[in-house]
Amino acid sequence: MVKPDEKQFLNLPFTGISTFGKYPICDDIEKLNDLNADVAVIGVPNDMGTQWKSGARMGPRAVREGSTLYSFGLEGAYDIENDITYLGPDWKVLDCGDVDIVHGDIMQSHDNTEETVRKIVSKGVMPVIIGGDHSITAPVGKGLEELGPFHVIQIDAHLDWADHRSGMRYGHGNCIRRLSELDYVQEIFQFGIRGISSSKKEDVDAAKEYGSTILSPKQMRERGVQGLLDLIPEGEKYYITIDIDGIDPSVAPGTGTPSPGGLLYDEVNELLKAISKHGEVIGFDLVEVAPQYDPTGMTGQTAARIMLDLLSYVLKERELDVTKGLEHYQNQS
Repeated sequence: MVKPDEKQFLNLPFTGISTFGKYPICDDIEKLNDLNADVAVIGVPNDMGTQWKSGARMGPRAVREGSTLYSFGLEGAYDIENDITYLGPDWKVLDCGDVDIVHGDIMQSHDNTEETVRKIVSKGVMPVIIGGDHSITAPVGKGLEELGPFHVIQIDAHLDWADHRSGMRYGHGNCIRRLSELDYVQEIFQFGIRGISSSKKEDVDAAKEYGSTILSPKQMRERGVQGLLDLIPEGEKYYITIDIDGIDPSVAPGTGTPSPGGLLYDEVNELLKAISKHGEVIGFDLVEVAPQYDPTGMTGQTAARIMLDLLSYVLKERELDVTKGLEHYQNQS
C-alpha cells in the first residue's frame, strides 16, 4: 500500500518513449539471451504490398503509442472482469524496434523481415510482430520454420489467397497462400472473411482445395466460441495473424481496406482467450493499421489492446503450465 504522501514514479502514457507497452528497449537482437527475454516485439513498417490505400508503414508507431495507455507501471496488468493480474514482472518483454525497410524494394524488405524473425526464434524467444501491411506475414512465416509444424489462425476481412497479381506474389493479398506453401504449415483457419470483392472465386476454390476453414462473422456467431474451438486441433501449435480490418470499421476505421460487417472487440477478445487455452500460441502478428485514416487514434489503441490481451492470455497459460508441472513434481516426490 502506497502512503498518501509517498512520491511515486507514475510513468504516465504521455511521458517517456513510446515503446510497445512501455516495455524496455533491446537495440540488438543478439542480446536477447543475455537479457533473458521471453518475448520480442518487432515492428515491420512495410506497406509496399498494398493494393489500395497505403499508410500501414506508420502502423507500428501508432500501435506503440496506443499501447502506452495500458502501461501504468511494469508490475503487471490487473483485469477487473476476470480478477486476474496479467503480464507480471517475471515476464521479460522487450521492444526490439523495427525491421529495416528498403524503400521501393519489397523483396529485400521481406528478406530483412524473415532474417529478423529467424534470429528471434533462434534465441528461444516468442516473436510478436506489428505491421505493416499483411504482405509481411509471408516472410514472418518463413522465419518461423524452426517452430514448425504449426497451424495458422487468421482473423481478417479478406482471404489473402491470390496466387499473384500480374506476377506479384508477395503483396498483402497473397500472404496466406504463401504460408500454405510452406511444408511445416498445417491447417489454416480463416475467420471474419466477408463481403463482395474480398476474393475471386478461383482463390476461394484454391483455399478450399487446400483444406482451409473459411467462416464469416455471421457464421462464427452461429457456431459460438466453443464451436470454433471444435474445428481447431487441440493441444497443438498455432500462429495467429490478425488483420485489423477483420474488426468492424465502426471500431477500427484506420485501415486501408475497411469492410463493413466485421467482428467486434469483445468477440475477438473472447476467441483469442479461448485459443490461448486450447493449445500453444508460438507467436502472432497484427497488421494493416493505417493511422492517418483515423484522426481519433482509436484504431491504433484498439490494435494495441488486442495485442496486449493476446499476450496476456498466452503468458498466463504458460504460468499455469509451470505451476501444474511444479505441483506434479512435488506430488511425485
